Amino acid sequence: MKNNIKQYRTEKGLSQGQLADLCDVSRQTINAIENEKYDPSLQLAFDLAFHLQTSMEEVFKPQRKAKS
Repeated sequence: MKNNIKQYRTEKGLSQGQLADLCDVSRQTINAIENEKYDPSLQLAFDLAFHLQTSMEEVFKPQRKAKS
């Protein structure tokens, strides 16, 4: 899933570690989400949006599969 976590995180002046601490996950989890290697749980997605002070719709952009 496409996301804007890195953009919002850097705008807030947060490191990956700081955001991870706020969301009670590891820095590696934040890194994996930012690099689109891991999709967060619904609860973690809400937590990320809350701590980044924006909406989930602004943070996460679902990818639509093209119909063949």
